[in-house]
Amino acid sequence: MDETVAADYGRSWYAATAVAAPERPPLAFDVDVDVCVIGAGLAGLTTALEIARLGWSVVVLEAKRVAWSASGRNCGFVLPGFACDPHRIVERVGLDRARRLWALSEAGVAYVRTMIRESELPAVHPARGWLDVSKTDDLDEMQETLSLLAGDFGAAVEGWPVEQVRELLKSDAYFHALHYPNAFHIHPLNYALGLAAAAEAAGVRIFEDTPAREIDPAGVRKRVATPAAMVRAGQVVLAGNVHMGELMPRLAETVLPVTSYTAVTAPLGGRLHDAIAYPGAVSDSRFANHHYRVVDGDRLLWCGEGTCFSRDPRKVAESSFKPAIAAVYPQLGPVEFTHAWGGSMGFAIHRMPQIGEISPGLWVAAAFGGHGLNTTAIAGNLIARAIVENDDNWRQFEPWDLVWAGGTSGRLVQETRMRLRNRRETVAAALAQRRDRKRRAAAPPLYRRSDEETDGPPPTDWAEVRAVAAAPPTEARRERDEDEPLRPAEIYGRRAYGDPSFGPDDAPEPPNALDWRRAKAIEDRAGGSDETAPGSSPQRPERPRSVDSRHGRPSGR
Repeated sequence: MDETVAADYGRSWYAATAVAAPERPPLAFDVDVDVCVIGAGLAGLTTALEIARLGWSVVVLEAKRVAWSASGRNCGFVLPGFACDPHRIVERVGLDRARRLWALSEAGVAYVRTMIRESELPAVHPARGWLDVSKTDDLDEMQETLSLLAGDFGAAVEGWPVEQVRELLKSDAYFHALHYPNAFHIHPLNYALGLAAAAEAAGVRIFEDTPAREIDPAGVRKRVATPAAMVRAGQVVLAGNVHMGELMPRLAETVLPVTSYTAVTAPLGGRLHDAIAYPGAVSDSRFANHHYRVVDGDRLLWCGEGTCFSRDPRKVAESSFKPAIAAVYPQLGPVEFTHAWGGSMGFAIHRMPQIGEISPGLWVAAAFGGHGLNTTAIAGNLIARAIVENDDNWRQFEPWDLVWAGGTSGRLVQETRMRLRNRRETVAAALAQRRDRKRRAAAPPLYRRSDEETDGPPPTDWAEVRAVAAAPPTEARRERDEDEPLRPAEIYGRRAYGDPSFGPDDAPEPPNALDWRRAKAIEDRAGGSDETAPGSSPQRPERPRSVDSRHGRPSGR
């Protein structure tokens, strides 16, 4: 990747390890297509690929390079769920609809996994598992979330006690955790570049260095003006996320840009494996701080410090990431960063993605911050099926409309809220570690001393240690019950969670995950609706036209 292209990608570790990709020319001639997609990030590429697979012609306009922004700079976590808390989703739409939305999020994860496997995307390096760890000893929040996800949603999620977490993450900073065995992490830039190659193989034409300057969304054929040419299309998909300000100012005002930072250490050798024995992704905060994973065998990729106002990535790495790593894993010693970069994500005020039709034939796919790799897959597939097949499953996102993000004042408010939340988390974590030290100092040893006052032999494996730790308290310890955390048996009832296996993923995928083009959403399966026969060319349906055209104004879907 030459110097100019590397600069477009933020000089990140992803750019330094990216697969070879062609530099696509700008659009220099007028084109007439079925669908014009604006933005060659993950959402735009997925939408274009799926529409092309259904037999329609597609052009993608990209102002810079494929996946140059958040799509190629993020942490690389492929997770179920949404940035919005699942309890809030239930409050908004009810349990049944929230359960269907969760199934869609799992289908988004499965789509990425299937895309990597079936297209044999190079150098994506998927690694299984995600641990959402707690830095406090308060179990109430985790118990509620585990009950909702594993019980009501039927999600693949496990609760891990403190002992199990600390076996793999050698840090006293962590307590219990939620483990998502079907989540995974990847090289996001290589995934996006592979997605672009697959789209082009399906017939999509991608033009880089081609910003959309003006759009006329009225009429049957919409017109998109670029610096040197015009695109006419029956449908237009706005997948530019936080970069739509010049083209659609009112739409851009509904997205709050949040810049997150990422850094990769120099090789740490065996000391990294001694500290982190978990190969999956780790999040130790409900908000902006921090998320990390092991990459390239012995490097630590660390990200977080989200802010509404941009900062120097190198300064963030030195002033924030180094102290954070030292606090969690002091055994690593001093670390040095070889790469540091930032990327702007888009968040809606309600923290749900913007997926839907904002006026006849004009679609939006944006606000994927927090869970972008699975939600962009959802958006691309739902919009493709809506355009080609008149499928209306995108309406599951209608309760979260386009809401003004508050402009500069909104950024200031959100920045203040993030700082306060992070400060509260820091204080709560410090108090929890103090309580933990007191409990361990007061607790009796796990095995008695011999007559010679030397420690007896250690147990044969950690399962024995956990069995001792989970045993009923002795009479001497009952007096301290109020200060002790709940034992694993009390947390998880009769369910036993064994040590994780990171071999082949044999868990069944959601029924609508493997082939979005031929499957209906879960709630429609019982209806017995007709489907297009595999291999046949779909007929272009006449879409119903609304009398009231909103001319692209984001005033509701």
